Amino acid sequence: MRPRLPRPRSLAGQLFAVQAVLLAVVVAGYALFTYAGDRSQAEEAAGRQAMAVARAVADAPSVHAAIRTSDPTAQLQPYAVAVMRDADVDFVTIMNPQGIRWTHPDERQIGKRFLGHIAPAQRGRAFTETYTGTLGPSMRAVTPVLDGGHVIGLVSAGIKVEAISRRVSDQLTALVGVAAGALALGAIGTYVVNARLRRHTHGMNAAELSRMHDYHQAALHAVREGLLMLDGQYRVALINDGGRELLGVSGEVVGRSVADLRLPAPLTGALLSSEPRVDEVHLTADRVLVVNTSPVSGGERRGTVVTLRDVTELQSLMGELDSERGFTQALRSQAHEAANRLHTVVSLIELGRAEEAVDFATAELELAQALTDQVVAAVGEPVLAALLLGKTAQANERGVELVVSQDSSLDDGLLPSTLPARDLVTILGNLIDNAVDAAQGGVPARVTVAAYTSGASELVLRVSDTGAGVDPAQAELVFQRGYTTKPAGPGGRGLGLALVRQAVHRHEGTLTVTEAAGGGASFEVRLPLRTAPVRGGTA
Repeated sequence: MRPRLPRPRSLAGQLFAVQAVLLAVVVAGYALFTYAGDRSQAEEAAGRQAMAVARAVADAPSVHAAIRTSDPTAQLQPYAVAVMRDADVDFVTIMNPQGIRWTHPDERQIGKRFLGHIAPAQRGRAFTETYTGTLGPSMRAVTPVLDGGHVIGLVSAGIKVEAISRRVSDQLTALVGVAAGALALGAIGTYVVNARLRRHTHGMNAAELSRMHDYHQAALHAVREGLLMLDGQYRVALINDGGRELLGVSGEVVGRSVADLRLPAPLTGALLSSEPRVDEVHLTADRVLVVNTSPVSGGERRGTVVTLRDVTELQSLMGELDSERGFTQALRSQAHEAANRLHTVVSLIELGRAEEAVDFATAELELAQALTDQVVAAVGEPVLAALLLGKTAQANERGVELVVSQDSSLDDGLLPSTLPARDLVTILGNLIDNAVDAAQGGVPARVTVAAYTSGASELVLRVSDTGAGVDPAQAELVFQRGYTTKPAGPGGRGLGLALVRQAVHRHEGTLTVTEAAGGGASFEVRLPLRTAPVRGGTA
């Protein structure tokens, strides 16, 4: 059994420990400096107190009078004891100019020489010092007793260092109590803050958060789908490489508002919506995107997560599949019609009317061949010719006549490689489907297609119908994704013309809609013929 290693302390726990140590160090340092400062202040205060007592004694008239007597000690000793008691000092020593004591707290020391420096006082100058005498270390003041400018005695008053330390210790005890309270309060606050942090980090330590971040970044860049995260103000909080590519944005995007990304208006509206969007199809300049949005909330709106999938190729394949399905239905109808015609020929032969049977069959063949010859003569480009033949059959099945105009002229090999056949099928196929839908049921029901080059510099594709036409006020709306005047089918409508505009935009062409000469609508596409690469991929 593998030994279970101890789990590293969580990030919240580490922060708590660091903050507690820092707080303890700060409080301890403050206490140390405060103690040193209070000690210095206490010594200064003790020196001032001793000096004040010594000068007061030296200036007292009774002291001057006692010094002139034959036994100064008899009057000065009781006086000095009373001053010690009343002034809260540890000793008051009165001595002659040579330093022989007249008074002392210990009467056995009377008559002996004063322990300490007295030279400055003998010269008439008062001073303070710390000195170890008979009572131990003390802060003392020594001042002369002057009479007419002459030194007739000396007075020393002092406070023992032990007493000063006791005063500072009392202050330090109070300081330590306050510091302990501050440390406890800080520790409680730190614990509360870190408990909240633990909830937000789910108890993970720094290594786990770092590893999760690395996985997060790797996953974002590995996913081919686009991922976009917006904050509560609809600014970009995160975007992966796939999202940049699908939206066609570059540069610094994080922090910018979605409205500033210059995306198509319908797509911008979907991203700014507060409601979730599920599998919505949107078009950019070069792509067909499936967009899903999901609001992020935790008691309040925090943002939106957006996923983007590129279905450009899928949409193109679906369009081709729809065309193939239409071709299949047309072939099925033609097979049914051909069977009827074959039965007619067989019946004429059985009736012994062979010549009429031959004439009937020949007329049908000539009609089909004439249609083929007309299309191929006008449009030599094989893909477009095949498309027109197929669409002609489809339109015929729906009661619509599709004709190729006489001014059509497009030879094989004229189109450059930068104008792929798939894009031409997307453009012309959707325009014809839209025109057939518009013309169906009308009198006459006709769709006219023109395809030619203009000055060898651009390709012109024009599709006109005899339908109801397009309201000039809605001439721009018809190219937006989702716009349609027909009932929605199972797969939705309003995408064909949007795909046409997308393909035209990708090849830097123009797309316009006007009123046709005989009524209805006329859609005209102009695509430049060049050899330079175009932007984007295929539709």
